[in-house]
Amino acid sequence: MPGVTDRVIVVTGAGGGLGREYALLLAREGALVVVNDLGGARDGSGAGHSMADAVVQEIRDAGGIAIANYDSIATEEGAAALIKTAVDEFGTVHGVVNNAGILRDGSFAKMTADNWESVQRVHLWGGYFVSRAAWPYFREQNHGRVVVATSTSGIFGNFGQVNYGAAKLGLVGMINTLAIEGARNNILANAVAPLAATRMTSDIAPQEVLDAMPPAHVAGVVGYLMSDECADTATVVVAGAGRVYRVAQFQNKGAVFVTPPSIDEVAAQWDRITDLSSAELGANPLG
Repeated sequence: MPGVTDRVIVVTGAGGGLGREYALLLAREGALVVVNDLGGARDGSGAGHSMADAVVQEIRDAGGIAIANYDSIATEEGAAALIKTAVDEFGTVHGVVNNAGILRDGSFAKMTADNWESVQRVHLWGGYFVSRAAWPYFREQNHGRVVVATSTSGIFGNFGQVNYGAAKLGLVGMINTLAIEGARNNILANAVAPLAATRMTSDIAPQEVLDAMPPAHVAGVVGYLMSDECADTATVVVAGAGRVYRVAQFQNKGAVFVTPPSIDEVAAQWDRITDLSSAELGANPLG
């Protein structure tokens, strides 16, 4: 079955911004879409049904098929209820787009435990909860697609986003392992770092920069990673403003020590240890 036609795909945080664009594109391409959104504010406070309902209505008005879900993916129970919505309505689930997120920015010196944990629970724990709830269906049908929303804040770092960056890079670690464990059952797991103008980014870049980054530019990438034709797994791409490019970890040849080295011996070899001129794409040394 080509593309995403008749595939049941769950999109979290799909009531606006990037998630809305993903849901709209997937529905236009023939997917059966579960539009999940808690309906809260950017910092995670509040809740409501109007955002998810509006996107579902938009999809249906265009001739697509969608259903709304309002559960919080920050809890195991909420994620289970979300996947149950997909299964009850459409019979199974073929893919999950872990897009939902909140922001509680602050410098490391001012970061509170509550703001740290709240961001981790939505982004990292939410990605785990939703993917874990869908996993048995993926394995049983020998088909599954997981896409997580990572971020350049996690890949490269960004002032004031230590909680967000840690969660977003944690999701990359998750998909790297899911790609290994899911390989035998045709389960692919990939990550997209979007560059887009949404309410999450409305105050972190000049307007002329935001104007060049419409969310629709990212949707086709997510759609491809959900498709039957996609064969890549454990791949991280940055997408936005008309560009799509891969980001990957590399390892060099490094230095070899026959016996446990002293501090001075490590220092003497430090240039060789850190020189990337001989770098090659990294691999799990235990694999």
